[in-house]
Amino acid sequence: MIVKEIRLKNFRNVKEAKVSFAPGVNVLYGDNAEGKTNLLEAVYFAAIGKSFRGQHLSEVVSFDETEASLSLDFIGGGREQNIYFRLFGNRMRTVEKNKVHMTRMSELMGAFRAVLFCPEHLSLIKEGPSERRQYLDIAISSAEPLYLASLQRYNRVLKQRNALLKTAEEEPQNFAATIDVWSAQLAKEAAYIARSRHRYLTRAAVHVQNCFADMTEDREKPTLTYMGPAGRDADYEDLAAVEAYCLEKLTTRHEREIAAGATLYGVHKDDIEVLLNGKEARLYGSQGQQRSLALAFKLAEGEVCREDCGEYPVFLLDDVLSELDGGRRRYLIEKIGDKQVILTTCEEDGFTSPRRILVKGGTYTPQDG
Repeated sequence: MIVKEIRLKNFRNVKEAKVSFAPGVNVLYGDNAEGKTNLLEAVYFAAIGKSFRGQHLSEVVSFDETEASLSLDFIGGGREQNIYFRLFGNRMRTVEKNKVHMTRMSELMGAFRAVLFCPEHLSLIKEGPSERRQYLDIAISSAEPLYLASLQRYNRVLKQRNALLKTAEEEPQNFAATIDVWSAQLAKEAAYIARSRHRYLTRAAVHVQNCFADMTEDREKPTLTYMGPAGRDADYEDLAAVEAYCLEKLTTRHEREIAAGATLYGVHKDDIEVLLNGKEARLYGSQGQQRSLALAFKLAEGEVCREDCGEYPVFLLDDVLSELDGGRRRYLIEKIGDKQVILTTCEEDGFTSPRRILVKGGTYTPQDG
């Protein structure tokens, strides 16, 4: 995929801008807090329909403004396409794909694909399970719209079930009358989500191992295992069996869940076990090894995307090169240098014939030639 142009109005500190990109490496450079990450955020917004920097839609609308807009022209599937967002400060938005109004975000997922790599992702291995679940959710949703819809249903049911558990002692009759209904719905969605996560990780693990072998000259071997709701050795292709297992957990341990005031079983507890030469990388891996693994995870995301849609995504690197040592920096540029890359940096120099754009005060000035 290739981003051709993005147009922004009242997006973060960008009052109005039109920025064109070239195939290959595009460098956004300038001082901190000038708007480099804002532009990267806008491009990624078109891919996932939300900001990677905050939970609230209103945060991307410029201060003292009531609405913002974002329009992205790109080439995907061999043709020119457009994604348009109109964003309002009250969390409302309108979305169009090729001038056709979208009623659900799941209709947009997969139209434009990008892989984001930022300094926070370097903690993918050493941080908690939620970071790795988020990695899976974003990667899978871009290729499988039904997954996003299932995940949204799961989260809605989980919220309702947790509320019921919190009031179970004060309202025992209501709890007894409805808990099994919520549990059955949760188990059904959990089985589908677990199967999708297991399938994706099985594919991504091959690319992670290949990337890591390249980086370490075959000296170290990572092993990735999906730690889903039915355990590490379950057959996640058997939806009925996984659903039955989850339902049994959700219907036979009410006392423990009531005491906790929350649902204790399900895919919201999933994790990825990452071993390096048989040892848990999160605990025993060096910082360099953990960062190499995180880098391999993001490169694997791009490879699986290519397998799914026949073309590479756009790679977005937000000040990540400064966080990598020389060897990993060279490896990353070598692996993605022939694809479209948009990266941010405070340094102008150090790149071979890139498209350079000076960023200052929310304005973007090409410096080519």
